Amino acid sequence: MRNKKLPRPRFRGSLLSRYLLIILSALLFIPVVFPASLIGYQLVQNMVLGNAFPDAGAEPEERYQTIHLENMWHKEAKRLKGSTPEEIDRRLKELSEEYSKVDMFWVDANSHVRQPAGGRLHLSETWNAADAISYMKRYREATQQFSVIAFIGDDEKLNQGFMVMQVSKAALGPRDSGLSARESMAFFGIILLMFVLFIVVSWMFFMNMRRRLLRLQSAMTVPDGSGLPDPITVRKSDEIGQLEAAFNGMVHRLDRSLKREREEEELRKRLIANLSHDLRTPLTIVRSHVYSLHKEQLSERGRELLKLAETKLGDLAGLIDNLLSYNLLTSGKYTLHPERVDVLRTVRESAAAWYPLWEKEGFEVDIDLPEGPVYWTLDAQWFRRILDNLFQNVVRHARSGQYIGVRAAMDSAGGMAIVIADKGKGMKASSGDKGAGIGLAIVGFLTREMGLDMEIRSTEEGTTILISRASGGGQGLKLK
Repeated sequence: MRNKKLPRPRFRGSLLSRYLLIILSALLFIPVVFPASLIGYQLVQNMVLGNAFPDAGAEPEERYQTIHLENMWHKEAKRLKGSTPEEIDRRLKELSEEYSKVDMFWVDANSHVRQPAGGRLHLSETWNAADAISYMKRYREATQQFSVIAFIGDDEKLNQGFMVMQVSKAALGPRDSGLSARESMAFFGIILLMFVLFIVVSWMFFMNMRRRLLRLQSAMTVPDGSGLPDPITVRKSDEIGQLEAAFNGMVHRLDRSLKREREEEELRKRLIANLSHDLRTPLTIVRSHVYSLHKEQLSERGRELLKLAETKLGDLAGLIDNLLSYNLLTSGKYTLHPERVDVLRTVRESAAAWYPLWEKEGFEVDIDLPEGPVYWTLDAQWFRRILDNLFQNVVRHARSGQYIGVRAAMDSAGGMAIVIADKGKGMKASSGDKGAGIGLAIVGFLTREMGLDMEIRSTEEGTTILISRASGGGQGLKLK
């Protein structure tokens, strides 16, 4: 069945679009952030620093900085809008006293030059346009003077004249060539703020993606009671959201498959149980007729065929018993009842029950078990079933070796192990009486359930089976 193709997430809400936005921000960081920082710096300077640090309260060394002087001069020119000449003279006199190193004068609307009392400049009484242009050109080219010219009212159309200030660059101080400490701190603070903001946005993006992936990993590795992971809630439709949706679809398909497998297993078990019960009745009838044939006069060939039929009927009865037992065990309808049992005594009793058959089949029987008791915790009835299945396999599949050995030995962990050995052709060879392996499957299941280890070593010279107490809680069946 083909999987349904999941729709692609929209580009706007995808991880790709967010990641490209971060990359674009990184590429534009220098060419965009630095101009933005300059603009922000100017705004902070005009709106914050200018209000927070008025001209009158400036420190002496800051008062003679070019930026401060220029801002102050234009601000005073704007403030004098509509003032009378006397008011302008009075304000310039106050400024000249406050800024003693600065020379100031102004030219009114009638081109008369006016400067505060005690002014140090030697100027003509009137200025025409040529004088003003000559002055601006001369001080623009000067390297030792700093001058600022501003129209009164900060607007040429008002025709109130203009005011001029000049100061020697030597009086400006060594810090005048660059930004002040406060201004530098504000400028670089804005750059640092933008840089930190970029890092925080990137960190939040990747941490959110990592958190969602870890949530998906946790959902994949923590199964619920059914052995399957729980579905997770899909909160976004981006790439990780599509992965979560695909994971939920896989969980639902596995859940349906597991339910279908359980239903098929229950159907198989019921079928085996019904077949086993249905076969017992005709098998019993056939065996009774075979028994009756022993009383009839038969030829030598007839007696051999009758004996062969009786043997096969016994094998069929054993197979039906194994089917019933295996179905009973795997369906959980039989509970083991472990108890403290002398395992050597149980092995002796089981071997004694099989001894007549071994003797009849011509087997060499070698039983070597210690005299003292050895106690294991197990279900005695089902442990006998383990021994019966193993002894039956020797008779059925290793008859050519004509040997069976039952002894005690040390296992790899230093404990005692029960050893059952034969001298047949090995498990890989064909014995001519190949079964379905149900008996050995029952043995493997029971040993695991009772916390025992079973190790099989099979070669062309024979097969050895070791049964011991599991050191790790039962390691199951080992084939070598």
